[in-house]
Amino acid sequence: MMTRTVVALCTALALASPIAAQTRIGDVTSHEGEVPVRLVGYGLVVGLDGTGDRSFGNSTGAIHTVHSVANLLRRFNVDVPAERLGLRNVAAVLVTAELSPFLRPGGRFDVQVASLGDATSLAGGTLWITPLVANPDDAPLATAQGSLAASAPEWARNQRLTRVSNGRIADGGVLEVAQAAIAAAAAPRLLLRQPDLALAVRVAAAIRAVHGDSSAKVEDPGLVSLKVPASAADNLSAFLAAVDTLAVEVPSSARIVVDARSGMVVAGGDVRVGPAVISFRGITVRVRAEAADSVPVPGALLLGGGATVQDVAAGLHALGAAPADVGAVFEALRASGAIRAVVVIR
Repeated sequence: MMTRTVVALCTALALASPIAAQTRIGDVTSHEGEVPVRLVGYGLVVGLDGTGDRSFGNSTGAIHTVHSVANLLRRFNVDVPAERLGLRNVAAVLVTAELSPFLRPGGRFDVQVASLGDATSLAGGTLWITPLVANPDDAPLATAQGSLAASAPEWARNQRLTRVSNGRIADGGVLEVAQAAIAAAAAPRLLLRQPDLALAVRVAAAIRAVHGDSSAKVEDPGLVSLKVPASAADNLSAFLAAVDTLAVEVPSSARIVVDARSGMVVAGGDVRVGPAVISFRGITVRVRAEAADSVPVPGALLLGGGATVQDVAAGLHALGAAPADVGAVFEALRASGAIRAVVVIR
């Protein structure tokens, strides 16, 4: 009886919560067992215009880059002693990728490239063919190569910084070995990409509305179990595809994301700021329950009742607060209880 009451209450709260958007169930869930495959590799980016690793064939600089190039040339029957190499157009990099467990040999995927040494920029470089493995002790599953799309972020360009230590190659990876088959589950289950009880209740309700009262059940905030109807027992894939295309209303998430490098603030949901006073590095933020003071105070942000995250962010930017200080202020507001939301600083 208690369980039914709790589920009914959760259903009522989920249906009454603010709605951010309507989306497909397949966009907010994944099928149990469908774990993405992550690959990694060590490679070389060549063709840099003097912005590669400061590598020399002696005890200084990025020695690993020199030895990597020497080994690479040796494979083409070109034997050059490592101590005779002085490279500025080559950079050692780490290559990473994530691909679907259902990708077949010949399928392509994006790869990310990040500098391992002291290269000042990877812009304009080309990744030499690089084996990718799921585990350093395993045989390669895929290879990656191609021209990098690398450019300085906006915040770096504003500060006249030219260092670009990472890049991306669209469709630069090719799967060359078949992956292990995924065993079919006896009872299909949906995993929420971000566990949330209200959303799980909505997902189950949307499925039951189309496929019957016993077709879906909420197990916990991150799991919805499915019961395949008798009419779809001989075609499980069609049933799962139909479930994925059902529309579900996603509750608003009280979350604030602050980029500590650019000062960009993104808020999900209608987040309001309660009364608080913060003094930080010459900046004062005062939020009152009643109307804000009408007389401006130099170096102070004065806000009244009903102030939003946007009001705080705009006021801090107008005062010239540094990006890192913007994140610190929002973290302090959360710690004081003035903001009832998750604050993520990245």
